[in-house]
Amino acid sequence: MTGLRYVYAVCRPFDTPLQSQLTGVGGAPPALLHHHGLVAVVSQVPEGDFSEQALKAHLENLDWLSATARAHQGVIDALTTVTTPLPLRLGTVFRDCSGVRTMIEAREDDFRRTLDRLEGRVEWGVKLYLESEPAEPVPAVAEKPASGRDYLRRRRESTHAHEEQWQQAEAFARSLHERLSRHAEDSRLHAPQNSALSTESGRNLLNAAYLVPRAHSEEFVEMVDRTKDEAPGIRVELTGPWAAYSFVGEAAP
Repeated sequence: MTGLRYVYAVCRPFDTPLQSQLTGVGGAPPALLHHHGLVAVVSQVPEGDFSEQALKAHLENLDWLSATARAHQGVIDALTTVTTPLPLRLGTVFRDCSGVRTMIEAREDDFRRTLDRLEGRVEWGVKLYLESEPAEPVPAVAEKPASGRDYLRRRRESTHAHEEQWQQAEAFARSLHERLSRHAEDSRLHAPQNSALSTESGRNLLNAAYLVPRAHSEEFVEMVDRTKDEAPGIRVELTGPWAAYSFVGEAAP
């Protein structure tokens, strides 16, 4: 194998073969590098695109970054169907196989501890969106405020309606997170998505990840599905199963 080594994940040895047509970053198929009882999933990438200087420049190209991220995630998703991978960061590259082996040796204890903790577990993501906000109170007959005091009264009513809906929505988000956390081995609360930057409609109230044993995933999914009609005006979205990105902790370089 020539060129640089792009590393997707570290895992324990597994017997089930990966998809025969699976390709990774740059179109190269992933390969397994065994070392010290662990496996690094790697592929060859051209130095012209993945040297330190070239990679810095490419990371500012959104089209290139998006294509690379999709290829990276495709390999991780394929691994998740056959084993428990420990995903490494996008753009983790080494000069050669010797460099990958050195990385494994340097982080071997961390890798083993994290893989022990994540074995047989997957990550599920749950997001809540407030789909609509209360409209301004509309009188039976459209009319201008009778006075400044009347105008201020209407503004107070509108503000109170907004505050009340937010309080109810936030209470539902807290309650749902508590319920789901009780049925997961671990959970992480991520920062809500910025509405101005997101393509999703509505305002993000909850952005959480849950670590669930694979064997209990069906029960977890059913529990989330049952909540989707509990709170009018709130949309519940479930994603996964994913490799446990949110629970890797310090093991990822």
